[in-house]
Amino acid sequence: MDLSKILAITGKSGLFKVVSQGKKTVIVESLIDSRRCPAFGNEKISSLEEISVFTTGDDIPLKDVFKAIYKKLEANRAPEIKSDDAAMKKFFLEMVPEYDQERVHVSAMKKMVSWYNLLLEHQLLDFSDEANDGEVSVPVEGAAAIEESTFPKEIQSSQPVEETDGTTDKSAESGND
Repeated sequence: MDLSKILAITGKSGLFKVVSQGKKTVIVESLIDSRRCPAFGNEKISSLEEISVFTTGDDIPLKDVFKAIYKKLEANRAPEIKSDDAAMKKFFLEMVPEYDQERVHVSAMKKMVSWYNLLLEHQLLDFSDEANDGEVSVPVEGAAAIEESTFPKEIQSSQPVEETDGTTDKSAESGND
């Protein structure tokens, strides 16, 4: 499963798939309504491959969170718990017991669950290429996934995303806050 070409863009709902690149932009397609639009270098863009979740130990990649949910729900949709924060915390604790309960906000949990359902709906969650023992390889450098993608240089050097809701963007750890 390659999440490096699936993007979250601050200020736009849903997820976007990289289609091609334009001059100083990346052309993306919404997974919600299949509309294409440009994503500009001044927007806060995060590849899902770059996002990780705070835990009581080392942060875990979002891909591992999706894999845990996928396995525990036996490849079914996650319930969309929008109004009950306590129920969302309980659900997330069952799915990812090691998440940091003080630093991961309910809004981040809701976002991750909605992203999981959206990726599942579009058949973009494929764990068949990974080992059956449940181990997932963690990318060595987060920036490598961005550099190997079709992002133009202007977007690669844009300001890193600052997540304050329990997820981190590995590119933001470089100290360029």
